[in-house]
Amino acid sequence: MRKVSELGERKVIQAIINCLDKMPEMPIPFGDDLSAVKIGKNALAVVKTDMLVGKTDVPPGMSLRQAARKAVVMNVSDFAAKGVKPLAALVSLGLPKNFDEENIRQIGLGLNEGAREYEAYIIGGDTGEASDLVISCSLFGLCEKQILVKRSTAKPGDIVAVTGEFGKTAAGLKILLEKLDVPEGIRRPLTEAVFWPKARLKEGITLAEAGFLSSSIDSSDGLAWSLHELSVASNVGFKIDFVPLASEALELARLFNLNPLDLGLYGGEEYELVVTVKRELWDKAKKAMESLGGKLIRIGEVVGEKKLIVKIDGETTPIEPKGWEHFKS
Repeated sequence: MRKVSELGERKVIQAIINCLDKMPEMPIPFGDDLSAVKIGKNALAVVKTDMLVGKTDVPPGMSLRQAARKAVVMNVSDFAAKGVKPLAALVSLGLPKNFDEENIRQIGLGLNEGAREYEAYIIGGDTGEASDLVISCSLFGLCEKQILVKRSTAKPGDIVAVTGEFGKTAAGLKILLEKLDVPEGIRRPLTEAVFWPKARLKEGITLAEAGFLSSSIDSSDGLAWSLHELSVASNVGFKIDFVPLASEALELARLFNLNPLDLGLYGGEEYELVVTVKRELWDKAKKAMESLGGKLIRIGEVVGEKKLIVKIDGETTPIEPKGWEHFKS
């Protein structure tokens, strides 16, 4: 029998799903960003759970307060991708015995900070002993059925867009993990992208409520993997002709002879939204984002043929199905 290190996270999840009875009339299929239960004719109770583990999710230099805040933001980002406002969260903590009272206080402050930043509240949870820090956050919200944006409804001809630049967190993690010596003007913004992630909640809610989107996902596993997930769910392909890269990531790539496109495509934890916009609504969607002080950057279009390519400066390259994956990455 194969070990989980051979299977990878996605095959592990599929193996579990294969053992489950499917709830009748599930509003959101298995494999989307979050889950939901019908609570009325048009109302959904929306739930999401995500887990942060010290060894795999807390890079060198990240404080406990930052880690706890990140555990909440990870969940909020998935709500943003569906256009749902979070209301409350439950948090289960696995704590090593050598943590002291100040460690616990910093975790509490970070949890509260992450929730209140997006107008949600921590309302309870559980604690237990663990060999490593574990913060498991379960987020709850409500929405109307017609507002929620799925992964599975992109259509050929739709415009592919993102809510920000890419490459910062991949570059920041490289600095932290490899202890790279870089100028402070580059180090600070790149490492801050890792330590202080932001969920695009206002953007996601605005785009969903206005009906601009045909599909959406957050980019926590990387831009390339997010596109592949949308491709599989919607049975479409993507032709990408622009990857917006942060200037600091471009500079790091220049300094260390890295491929900047790899930083942009195959990183992770950017928590931007990757969306497909109905072509006839593109101008309105772009203006709506600008009115929020945000961005909606066109990167390509949806195509009928189920292949993913990036074509820049006349050079066409396949977008590989890789990014962050637990048990393998």
